Amino acid sequence: MSTTAPTTAQLDDRLAGFGRIAERITDQIGHVLVGQQAMVNRLLIGLLAGGHILLEGVPGLAKTLTVRLLARSIDTGFSRIQFTPDMLPADVIGTEIFNPRDATYSIKKGPVFSNLILADEVNRAPAKVQSALLEAMQERQVTIGETTYEMGDPFLVLATQNPIEQEGTYPLPEAQLDRFMLKIKVGYPSRDEERSIVDRMAGASRDGDANGDPEGRVEPVVSPQDLLEARRLLGDVFADDKVRNYIVDLVRATRDPAAANVEGMQGLIEVGASPRASINLMKAARAHALLQGRNYVTPHDVKTLAADVLRHRIIVSYEAEAEGKTSDDLVAAILDSVLVP
Repeated sequence: MSTTAPTTAQLDDRLAGFGRIAERITDQIGHVLVGQQAMVNRLLIGLLAGGHILLEGVPGLAKTLTVRLLARSIDTGFSRIQFTPDMLPADVIGTEIFNPRDATYSIKKGPVFSNLILADEVNRAPAKVQSALLEAMQERQVTIGETTYEMGDPFLVLATQNPIEQEGTYPLPEAQLDRFMLKIKVGYPSRDEERSIVDRMAGASRDGDANGDPEGRVEPVVSPQDLLEARRLLGDVFADDKVRNYIVDLVRATRDPAAANVEGMQGLIEVGASPRASINLMKAARAHALLQGRNYVTPHDVKTLAADVLRHRIIVSYEAEAEGKTSDDLVAAILDSVLVP
């Protein structure tokens, strides 16, 4: 196998090809979705980098709709799992079924065996059900009984959750949170966007409006092969040593703010981000650079994605909670203090 690095012209051709893939997906989603460009951008980053994504926001902000539209635009398998308080792990990964006629067991695979998984309202199920996703998310495999099954490729978990202050929610285990590359906070649309939403969606009936079923306007425009080829392009995105060091410095500052000369954070962080955060921040920054049409990473790419990569990996202390500080506040302070190359 040749290990020759691609030429500049070859990189430009691949970059243009990826740009067309991202544009086709964005256009299809835009047939239905109004606004939420930041959420769509982050979903594309996770799709390209192969990282699972957690979407958090109050009900009614099109989190589930956006994931469904993304899945429709890709010609691959899609499975939705609606998490509820009475679920069991077998409802996610599957189980062994005893056949009394011949006294044997057979395997019934659960809905996690697909390519794109929508884990809807994942924090409404208890911890043991949430943890059923752990092996699939990290090792890309599921064990049922004594047999281990490999997941297909691509495999991506896109989970939605309501803020933990909402009624009937369970905090996600820290081990599972760390397996999400990005945690995206979804906010309310602007006034103009909300008006467009009303005009576009309020008249739709169950059988579709005059323009047909809105979601039916979205067609598959990208194949799994296109997606996997775009992922291979990620490794050709150049990241200077100064940018790599900047990523490591940011993540290490979450563990020891004093050593990073971050003032006013003594005792505010209980647990900092793991090395997995450094890996994911590099992958996300490279994907963000590709979406911007570049084959090299800048510190701006890192700063843009830092909050999404770090916010769910930092456990704030009781002292921080007493002062009303959130993980986003602490990440912002670190970004302001760590020297940018």
